[in-house]
Amino acid sequence: MDETESLNRAIHEEVALFPYDPAWPTLFEKERDRLLDLFPDQFLALEHIGSTAVPGLSAKPIIDILAGVDSISRADELLEPLCRAQYATSMEYNASLVGRRWLMRWAEGRRTHHLHLMVHGSEEWHRRLAFRNSLRVDTELAQRYEKKKRLWVAEFASDREAYTAAKGDFIKEALKNAS
Repeated sequence: MDETESLNRAIHEEVALFPYDPAWPTLFEKERDRLLDLFPDQFLALEHIGSTAVPGLSAKPIIDILAGVDSISRADELLEPLCRAQYATSMEYNASLVGRRWLMRWAEGRRTHHLHLMVHGSEEWHRRLAFRNSLRVDTELAQRYEKKKRLWVAEFASDREAYTAAKGDFIKEALKNAS
C-alpha cells in the first residue's frame, strides 16, 4: 500500500470503539520488542499510551506507542527505515507536525499500531504520559472520558479529525485540573 493510499484509508476510516481487550498490553510488548530488535540504541524509551494502555477502557483497537528519541532530526532519520519495517506514513503530514512524527502499521487490512516519535523528556512527552497515568489511577476520570468518547463517536463517526480534536480538548482540561 503506498503512502497516499494508506493515509487516505486512515483518514476516511470510520471511528469505532471496542470493549477493552486484555491482549492489548501484550500486543504493545510484542511490537516494542520488535522495534528494539530492529533499531537497537535508537529509542530512549517506548511507552504504551492511548486508551488501549488503560485497563478497562474502551478504545479504537489500535496500539499507540510513544517512542522517545534524542531529537526530532533523529525521528526524521528513522522515518524511512521504519517504513521498510512495515510502517507507513505521510511525509507531507509529518512536515506539518511540530515536535513529533507519526507512523502507522497495517495488518489484516486494518491499522494495528500508531507510532508517535518525539523527543524523550519533552513537555509533550510528559503530557502524554501524565494523561495515561491519570486515566490509570482515576477511575472516575476514565469513566467520564469513555462516556465522552462514546458521544464523540456518535457525533463524529465519519470525521476522525473532529473526533481527535474533541478528545484533545478533554485531555487539556483533565491535565489542567490535575495540576
